[in-house]
Amino acid sequence: MASSRPHPLTALHASGFAVGALLLLVGVGVLLGEPLLIPPLAASAALVHGAPGLPISQPRNLVGGHLLAALIGFAVLAVTGRSTWGAAVAGGLALGATLLTHLSHSPAAATAVVVVLQGPGLAPFLPLLVLATLLLVAIGALHGRLGGSAVRYPLSW
Repeated sequence: MASSRPHPLTALHASGFAVGALLLLVGVGVLLGEPLLIPPLAASAALVHGAPGLPISQPRNLVGGHLLAALIGFAVLAVTGRSTWGAAVAGGLALGATLLTHLSHSPAAATAVVVVLQGPGLAPFLPLLVLATLLLVAIGALHGRLGGSAVRYPLSW
């Protein structure tokens, strides 16, 4: 059974807040001189604003899933170096680890892939990732409080 389409105004609100959240990540990244916008975070923003009621959209899963996946990415990077083979392994291991720890957040698997492919430094990357995910949660909560979302976000922490 196909789900019903959202009201056009709901879709407009979700899109506007997602764009705003991602632009905020870009702006903070520019101010810090470090990129905060990585592709997996765009997918996270889509979940927070497009499907705020799903368990994978909740803050615990979003923040915890990305952090766990990044740590797995760094572990795989240490073993394989920057390689597409290692990135594939990291993505799969991140999926399994997030499922086992009840931190399932599908975009997080891509965070592990990004870590292995780009090889960022652990010390700058992890705090920036935490900052970025917390900003996504904050903008999602603002969206939910302003009534632009069909579901109040977050439903749980």
